[in-house]
Amino acid sequence: MIKRELLPIIKDKLFKQKAIIIIGARQVGKTTLLQDILSSQEGVMWFNGDDLATRDLFNQVSKEKLMTIFGSNKIIIIYEAQRIKDIGLKAKIITDQMKDIQLILTGSSSFELSNNINEPLTGRKWEYNLYPISFSEMVNDKDLFNEIKQIEQRMIFGYYPEVVCNPNSAMELLKQLANSYLYKDILQWERIKKPDMIVHLLQALAYQVGSQVSLNELSRLVGLDRQTVDNYISILEKAQIIFRLSSFSRNLRTELRNSKKIYFFDNGIRNSLINNFAPLDSRTDTGALWENFLISERIILNAYTQSYCNKYFWRTTQQQEIDYLEEKDGVLSAYEFKWSETKKAKPSRSFSNAYPNTIVKTITKDNFYEFLLAQR
Repeated sequence: MIKRELLPIIKDKLFKQKAIIIIGARQVGKTTLLQDILSSQEGVMWFNGDDLATRDLFNQVSKEKLMTIFGSNKIIIIYEAQRIKDIGLKAKIITDQMKDIQLILTGSSSFELSNNINEPLTGRKWEYNLYPISFSEMVNDKDLFNEIKQIEQRMIFGYYPEVVCNPNSAMELLKQLANSYLYKDILQWERIKKPDMIVHLLQALAYQVGSQVSLNELSRLVGLDRQTVDNYISILEKAQIIFRLSSFSRNLRTELRNSKKIYFFDNGIRNSLINNFAPLDSRTDTGALWENFLISERIILNAYTQSYCNKYFWRTTQQQEIDYLEEKDGVLSAYEFKWSETKKAKPSRSFSNAYPNTIVKTITKDNFYEFLLAQR
């Protein structure tokens, strides 16, 4: 059992008269996490929102009906809660009127769960995101030396729990996971009118990891209008498949101001979409995989350690670029990522002149663990 970073955080929030919401893509380990947290607790009752009988049970509920359903149980867990109609209003009844009950909801579609819950549960919830297993979690579970040895495997196959635990079946598992991502959650959402197009869009994004994304170009590639592409990207973000970085600009007229880059939360899912599990020494996209791995792991680390910062990349019209920047409490930190030992980072003079108090750090295979464990 790999101990997840959220375990002590959620344990500390039990029975504080607020609902606990855990959001994450399918198969990231939400149920396993709760089983671990509640292994020593009594009076735990589980409901599955994917089950039609559960959805019928929670239809037109009142406090009295809920008390009958729950009986003497004091911890109520509803996973895939987004499938239950008006779940936010029903959660509000439990939280407001049944003070001795700890309600825990999990969902794999944050765009549905958040929209249904945020307003009814304002001030009544703790909300957390769970991601695939992280580098730091693996280091804590095993040790740093062994996880560093696995880094090329992780860059290709990613960190989904089932993939980590069954490396010999990694390719098959990732194909199943990618289909679950695409077809079970996103494509069930009523606004998706052309499901095959969102698959094409994900594949196009997979090929453009680490590059600036043009909505107009994506529109031409997948055959959708620009606004629909933008909407689909927003849905994919909310479903925690991808995330965007915005360009940083403050001082220079030549800085790109409205550009975006898109990354995947898991390298394995990205590689599955383009059917490429080749070893790193035979790939042309190793640099992009390294960049995707480092930025996604850093963002997950910041989320778990509650290190709140703004995240950017930097580029000028002359193609000068910094891979990744963080701004926290008015302080700017800049990073360049290099996988190849023969490629040396050359700090941009324009960046150094515009932001003289910012040191650009180069992250390589020799020091990357410091970047991903720096806030311990």
